[in-house]
Amino acid sequence: MQAFTPAMGRWYENGRNYDHGAGQHKAVSMLSPYIRRRLITEQEAVAAALDAHRPDDVGKFVEEVIWRGYYKGWLERRPQVWVSYVQGLKTDLDSLKRDRRLRRDIELAETGQTGLDYFDTWAQELVETGYLHNHARMWFASIWIFTLGLPWRLGADFFYRHLLDGDAASNTLGWRWAAGLHTRGKPYPARAQNIDTFTNGRFTPKQDELSEVEQGLEASEPDGLPSVQPLRKFHEAQPDLPTVLLITDEDCQIENFDLAAFGLCGAATLSCSHLRSPRCVSERVYAFEAGALADAALRLNLDVTHLKATEPSVLADWAAQAGAKQIFTPFVTHGPLRDWLNLAEPQLEERGITLCEQRRAWDDAIWSYATAGFFKVRKNIPQILGQTIGLHQR
Repeated sequence: MQAFTPAMGRWYENGRNYDHGAGQHKAVSMLSPYIRRRLITEQEAVAAALDAHRPDDVGKFVEEVIWRGYYKGWLERRPQVWVSYVQGLKTDLDSLKRDRRLRRDIELAETGQTGLDYFDTWAQELVETGYLHNHARMWFASIWIFTLGLPWRLGADFFYRHLLDGDAASNTLGWRWAAGLHTRGKPYPARAQNIDTFTNGRFTPKQDELSEVEQGLEASEPDGLPSVQPLRKFHEAQPDLPTVLLITDEDCQIENFDLAAFGLCGAATLSCSHLRSPRCVSERVYAFEAGALADAALRLNLDVTHLKATEPSVLADWAAQAGAKQIFTPFVTHGPLRDWLNLAEPQLEERGITLCEQRRAWDDAIWSYATAGFFKVRKNIPQILGQTIGLHQR
């Protein structure tokens, strides 16, 4: 972050849309895998930008950081969209088992053998590095859906299994946006001229290679978007109770929270990347998660147990053995880990153990506006920054 801070201003704004290829992404920060796990928080990244540049010069960088919070808040307020994705993916995977032609087409797309050199290059970069430039992600999703005619959830699943910065909200809603389901009736078209321009001529698609995108997939969801729901309620940790800390890759700076009030009797990391998909998750993702959790554990200066989110009973077994009455973890948003914790909580309750969470001030500030499109959040960025930057994180 320190190395990229001088580029967070106009350099970023002017160059961020250009995809220069694997190993050449110099105009973007490449911090997303770290911010996604809060090894660096969004608040820290934005504060670094504002400390080094005039506010007008870092507007675009700040907006792009806040997009992640917007997506997470939007999904928190419409959890039915996540449930629909999980159910729809199961249906698509069942189709994949039965449909030989679909299996072949998916394999060609995922291994970069479609014959579209730009698409194939992006597929290979994703698998080999765990990263894709954001503009390439948009083009890739559009081509997957509208040119190749493949199920969008299988594309989202491909990304989620390989992206080091894979996040349930950003990934699911990014693919829905490309498909015309997030901003309904406005699908994202991958256009030959746009790809040519923003890859600096590395790729020059032929005009007839890419489908004209005249309509999105909104007919597949005739009822439209679900209504906005209140944010999920959670248990707050009580002081002086025997407490164990649970560190997940949802938030690897648990020390930002006030831990001094708890009667700590243990801590554990919980690996959960395998929950991203019923299909095989990339070894790169597992390795990055392991490194992030190990780093977080070292900073705690406690004896830390290492758990894996397999049978939900593992959480209750560990906490009970430690003599805990409550588990404290930073707030876990909707996604595979939250689904697993929902299965674990009844077993915790049977043993008299409460799962307690706390949201960050940054999330509270953004999520109050994340009820519709991003415009509502963008309009309130000054208020969001006023509430968070320079204030002690909670």
